[in-house]
Amino acid sequence: MSFNRVLTRQCASAIIFSASLFLATCAAPPKEVTPGQSSPQSQSTASTASTPTSLATGAVSSTSSSAPSRQGDSSGGVKWTTPSRWKAGPERPMRAATYLIPAAQGDSEGAECAVFLNIGGGVDANIKRWIGQFEQPDGSSSEAKARQKNETISGFPVTTVDLTGTFSGGMAMGQAATKKPGYRLLGAIVKTPQGEVFFKLTGPLKTVADAEADFQSLLKSIKQ
Repeated sequence: MSFNRVLTRQCASAIIFSASLFLATCAAPPKEVTPGQSSPQSQSTASTASTPTSLATGAVSSTSSSAPSRQGDSSGGVKWTTPSRWKAGPERPMRAATYLIPAAQGDSEGAECAVFLNIGGGVDANIKRWIGQFEQPDGSSSEAKARQKNETISGFPVTTVDLTGTFSGGMAMGQAATKKPGYRLLGAIVKTPQGEVFFKLTGPLKTVADAEADFQSLLKSIKQ
């Protein structure tokens, strides 16, 4: 009788051991993450983190397909039409706009038209400051050679200045001025109810001569 009990217990233990071994074999072992390999969860997180914000919020990114917008076609309460040959330059501190003008044949560099808003000092002081950035090859007075004119465009008082010589302005603060002979300035200051808008075009003689008609066209297009 005792022998049968012992045999029964041994059979039960064998059955339990076999069942445990079978379950352990069927269970999937954990996956090992080797160095340099990300787990599926971390890969999913990284994929979500690398999604551009515009896409994550439902916006459609058009960086590669859309053309950059023109810069500075309005400022200080006035609008103007930018000449088609001029290209919008990079944003610069204290400027409402920067336009790059291609070099004329024979000139080694192009010209630039900078647009400022309310830089302080008033019309006369800024005209004198611009003139003071030019020297004359014969040592004569740049102020005496500068051609100034006052006119009204679309109801706005406009003061213009035209001057040639050696240009030494337009440098960043803290940098030594580089003198550039054979340069020309076409400047205009427009007085508006919101302040003064400054247009300052400088560059080599031929390039500025080619751009003069465009500059005048821009001024004539000014409107509220």
